[in-house]
Amino acid sequence: MTEQQTIKSQLQTALTAAMRARDEIALSALRQALSAISVAETAGVEVAVLTDAQVLPIIAVEVRKHHETADAFVAAGRPERVERARAEAAVLEVYLPAALSADDLQAIIAEEIAAAAAGGATGMKAMGKVVSAVRAKAGPTADGAQIATMVKSALAG
Repeated sequence: MTEQQTIKSQLQTALTAAMRARDEIALSALRQALSAISVAETAGVEVAVLTDAQVLPIIAVEVRKHHETADAFVAAGRPERVERARAEAAVLEVYLPAALSADDLQAIIAEEIAAAAAGGATGMKAMGKVVSAVRAKAGPTADGAQIATMVKSALAG
């Protein structure tokens, strides 16, 4: 094959393999992700074919949903369901690029705070601008809550 497969086609190939292997966890996670992608493709007036850059945030949302589900099961005292939710998240995490380390994220935050200060925004008034700029640079796999917390502490300190 001369051309690299799209993420969506990789998911479809993995779905077929999961069906053949009768892997219920992978099957469930992949079906949910492909369903979310299909919904996004048909959400507009015309059917659109999403690029990998548009598919990554959808997969990131699906991974986050699985982690949130696992956390809810922990709080509800259902440990048998926690494992499955985390396993489904792990199936989809393979398709996401590696997340930035805390040090790399901190460097981006410092850079964006300096840029905001150069633009006249300082202190907590710059938070929204800095958070959105950091999220854009960090990519779809970065945790927005973590970014907001780190920016807030950097601006306060």
